Amino acid sequence: MASTVDSSVSDLFSSAPALLSNLGILSPDQIELAKILIENGQTHLFLHWPELGVSDKEKLSFFEQIARLNSSYPGGLAAYIKTAKELLADSKIGKNPYDGFSPSVPSGENLTFGSENFIEMEKRGVIEAKEAAFVLVAGGLGERLGYNGIKVALPRETTTGTCFLQHYIESILALQEASHKVASEGSEGDIPFIIMTSDDTHSRTQKLLESNSYFGMKPTQVHLLKQEKVACLDDNDARLALDPNNKYKIQTKPHGHGDVHSLLYSSGLLDKWLDAGLKWVLFFQDTNGLLFNAIPASLGVSATKQYHVNSLAVPRKAKEAIGGITKLTHDDGRSMVINVEYNQLDPLLRASGFPDGDVNCETGYSPFPGNINQLILELGPYKEELQKTGGAIKEFVNPKYKDSTKTSFKSSTRLECMMQDYPKTLPPTARVGFTVMDIWLAYAPVKNNPEDSAKVPKGNPYHSATSGEMAIYRANSLILQKAGVKVGEPVKQILNGQEVEVWPRITWKPKWGMIFSDIKTKVGGNSEVSRRSTMAIMGRNVFIEDLSLDGALIVESIDDAEVKLGGLVKNKGWIMENVDYKDTSVPEEIRIRGFRFNKVEQLEKKFTQPGHFTLED
Repeated sequence: MASTVDSSVSDLFSSAPALLSNLGILSPDQIELAKILIENGQTHLFLHWPELGVSDKEKLSFFEQIARLNSSYPGGLAAYIKTAKELLADSKIGKNPYDGFSPSVPSGENLTFGSENFIEMEKRGVIEAKEAAFVLVAGGLGERLGYNGIKVALPRETTTGTCFLQHYIESILALQEASHKVASEGSEGDIPFIIMTSDDTHSRTQKLLESNSYFGMKPTQVHLLKQEKVACLDDNDARLALDPNNKYKIQTKPHGHGDVHSLLYSSGLLDKWLDAGLKWVLFFQDTNGLLFNAIPASLGVSATKQYHVNSLAVPRKAKEAIGGITKLTHDDGRSMVINVEYNQLDPLLRASGFPDGDVNCETGYSPFPGNINQLILELGPYKEELQKTGGAIKEFVNPKYKDSTKTSFKSSTRLECMMQDYPKTLPPTARVGFTVMDIWLAYAPVKNNPEDSAKVPKGNPYHSATSGEMAIYRANSLILQKAGVKVGEPVKQILNGQEVEVWPRITWKPKWGMIFSDIKTKVGGNSEVSRRSTMAIMGRNVFIEDLSLDGALIVESIDDAEVKLGGLVKNKGWIMENVDYKDTSVPEEIRIRGFRFNKVEQLEKKFTQPGHFTLED
């Protein structure tokens, strides 16, 4: 069969005789892919191929995988291998990616919860929300947390058991409704919600949505975009790694959440959104239960300052293990505002005329705010930029070398990219800024397992399921406190080896209070909630007025029921009981928290009819 191949092809494949003898089973498209591989130094992939007629099915399946790897990467495999060679060469010589750049503090907006400016920004953000699309990057499993499911299925808090995905959807729906309410033209468009999944999470995310009727969202509003993995690299020559268990398969690993940009670009959704008059795209990660507290005001800042890129940030202690948002200016005049990882920021500052490196300023915090990986991009300029880049994001490589010669790797590596590195390719005219909010309000990611969290030095954040849930109760308690409710002071408790502040367990549905000015209208008189109390508000028109709560109160109501919570409510309440995270008789999502509720006694009221009600009804 091979004799029918023209001589130029034979010459090209002469370095891979085993492949040459198998060309007869390949389609023209597969021969083109074979050319790409050979031209890019990948002859080793075919050394073990037997003669035509042996394992042909496996050989064709190899090319099916190559076709997928080629089509899912901007510029195809040739571009991937070329970039890999450059980055691996830089890594070997220890090239500093920030050579020639000097750091300075970028300009941005610092917001204090409850201030006049904060309230104004929240109101503006609600107006803008109807012109926004939300993008959740959710490619990860909860293994690092000690949880085997997908992370978005984890309960955000266990008072109501609402999972992260449900909370995100209900928050978007609450924003959608609030935005339409204030819109003069009475528009009724649905806010698009995109979820980037991976092989690990795609079908489980779909199942979670379908089995819960999309948590109240229209199925047409939700789009799942699945990211593909990228080829692993075996050595400094960027030779693709074969799967140790299957010589007809390339080993692959995740490319990182930066893929979200190329997926959006190739999906055609950006054009659709522009045609529909949308203006903003908001990107967020999977397990920060406080995030939507920060979104309305941040969106208001984007609109007011006309930012093309707005990174949400929190105050950051010098040298804290969180990237710092930094302006970098190159000797040649280029400049960019990006996230610089904490372990690179200090040496960069020291090398640029700041002898003390990364230190706190007079505020008690570093002048470089902490990046929390939530971005707001203006849609028009974003689309224009992606047209230039195809959605490709500046990549990095992080090989683990066997020894100091840096000639071989302990295990295969791959190129990676991060969503927040999008601004690296932007022109200097791009308006890139940040919005800083209080940590207690905006940031409590859940990413570490109990064992690792217990080893965190005292005073540093645990970022565990325990601290994440406690942070929600703290934020809600502080918000109600600022709205005029007397809330019991917290006590310190050790849960799963972590010392946390335990506040009253207060939680509410997003539609009850999406922004602070709304919450203030729902709180009146002299109300108090004791430290040992639990309160869950699952309804829209619920008003706290002269309520004295000492125990557990659970209220559920339909939208047309107006409910006043007042008077004395006292019962034995819900008691927090310690759980050992090693106790396998307890479900994973509970034991990773280190506690569960013993629901001894509560006042539980459901209002299913329209009308005006009090707790006595």
